[in-house]
Amino acid sequence: MNVVIAVDSFKGSLSSLEAGQAIAEGIKRIDTTINVNIYPLADGGEGTVCALTQGIGGTLETAVVTGPLGEPVSCHYGIIKKLSIAIIEMSGAAGITLVPESKRNPLHTTTYGVGEVIKDAVSKGCRRFIIGIGGSATNDGGIGMLQALGYEFLDSSGKQVPFGAKGLAEIVFISDKKVIPELKECFFNIACDVNNPLCGENGCSAIFGPQKGAPPSMIKEMDKWLSGYAALAKKKYPKADPNQAGTGAAGGLGFAFLTFTNAILKSGVEIILKETRLEEYIKNADIVITGEGCLDGQTAMGKAPIGVAKLAKKHKKIVLAFAGCVTRNAVECNAHGIDAFFPILRSVVTQDDAMNSENAKTNLSDTAEQVFRLILAIT
Repeated sequence: MNVVIAVDSFKGSLSSLEAGQAIAEGIKRIDTTINVNIYPLADGGEGTVCALTQGIGGTLETAVVTGPLGEPVSCHYGIIKKLSIAIIEMSGAAGITLVPESKRNPLHTTTYGVGEVIKDAVSKGCRRFIIGIGGSATNDGGIGMLQALGYEFLDSSGKQVPFGAKGLAEIVFISDKKVIPELKECFFNIACDVNNPLCGENGCSAIFGPQKGAPPSMIKEMDKWLSGYAALAKKKYPKADPNQAGTGAAGGLGFAFLTFTNAILKSGVEIILKETRLEEYIKNADIVITGEGCLDGQTAMGKAPIGVAKLAKKHKKIVLAFAGCVTRNAVECNAHGIDAFFPILRSVVTQDDAMNSENAKTNLSDTAEQVFRLILAIT
């Protein structure tokens, strides 16, 4: 029997590979001759760097960069040297978790550090990038990142505008004369599961501004500034399209990538599945196992386990899923390729006990063991 395991991380508890290894341990207790292969899984958000870097045989790098508040932060990212690929999570340099709630204010938070991480990877030979852009603390339209790469966003005095969304209000001219020359050789796969445009009632300011600390009056101002920035960019870069789906991702970082770099926006799951070549391994599997920390109705809307299930069903494979917990509407997953799912909790416990990594490993292994006892008993 051949089993392929591709499980998303159990956030706050187990990484993708740790969860996969725990499931494999439970299976091997029953029959050591079962061929089990574990592959990394992520959706472009938290855990993507570790999952892909470890899974594809890369190395983890650290760059000290400008954080969202302008203070230094250490950002970890991955490099796959044989493919010249860098794997980056923008949240490592400009994420909302880096900003205390009392200091959240998108007028001041910047994406400058994201550009610095890209520059660091470029200096190490990378020309292809996988960048997850979820979890931002920013609403600067990506100008901070672009400034770090050499773009100049100048005010009426010919000076670079300040960091943060407030800088958007002062832009009168955009120059690309000082852009790092290697940028034209780079290609960016942007993992983005947000379809919002840059501006308007569904734009980044209106939809995501409140969680970043913006009151209604600030939201209106930022939306107006982003609109002006987009119009100015359109004059110099015809491909600029603030209405394109995803341009509002990460406070307009999606717009910056699409307008100023050679980039495409794709579903995070789609990018990860392609880069890990999971479909090639699924073809030879008898059973495919996936899962995540919490299986619910949102899972069925295209999260990582459903991406795995769709690939598996393309080749008519049995798909099982394990989860730390499941909600009642998780049954929607059955209509999207997951044949059966199993919560791993064995008794009533506190959330802290459930998320303890050693407890989670044990629960995963024990559940997988019992499921495979049944499989072997009826086959």
